[in-house]
Amino acid sequence: MKELATHHVGGYLKIAPEHIEDGPLSKMMKPGIGSYDKFKALFDRFSREAGKEQYLIPYFIAAHPGTSDSDMLALALWFKRNGFRLDQVQTFLPTPLALATTMYHTGKNPLHKVSATSEEVSVVRGGRQRRLHKAFLRYHDAENWPLLREALQRMGRADLIGNGKKHLIPSFQPAGTGKPAQRVGGRHPSSPIAPVRRTAVPLKSGSKLKHARRP
Repeated sequence: MKELATHHVGGYLKIAPEHIEDGPLSKMMKPGIGSYDKFKALFDRFSREAGKEQYLIPYFIAAHPGTSDSDMLALALWFKRNGFRLDQVQTFLPTPLALATTMYHTGKNPLHKVSATSEEVSVVRGGRQRRLHKAFLRYHDAENWPLLREALQRMGRADLIGNGKKHLIPSFQPAGTGKPAQRVGGRHPSSPIAPVRRTAVPLKSGSKLKHARRP
């Protein structure tokens, strides 16, 4: 890490933790967010020792197989705690020859033996739910607030709607922002999204993050 931070980083280093929750991370074969915290602590330390001001640019993804609405909410809260405001985000798209694509099309986990009774993988296919997962990544964007308010109320987390520091999104809507929800795929916007099982892990963060916005 000392060699990397001292000689091979030109100010920014991209890294891909991709999520913080066990549900999606287990399908990506990635470690928990604690690994990112340790990596960042070492990166910051050796950057300081080298007399360089350098930043990590972490990459996250929405709607990956195995991700629930609650997983995305946990990620949004982690962003807020750590001062993240992402400019550009990505929603999962199935691509050829990828294990995640197999999960997307079959709803099964090919990382283990597949059988009629093997693990089911939740898949985010509906346009509205995919937009919701992406909106959680950009919780700070006023255009996403109507969709997020509706979702938080449905999830029983209306306590996160308000105008204080403890809230995720405000209760007011700036003029000219937030398009009305539209019917998607013949389903009314208020139709409930099926709940998905999730396994939560404790949310931990390292020292206060100093991140530049993603270009």
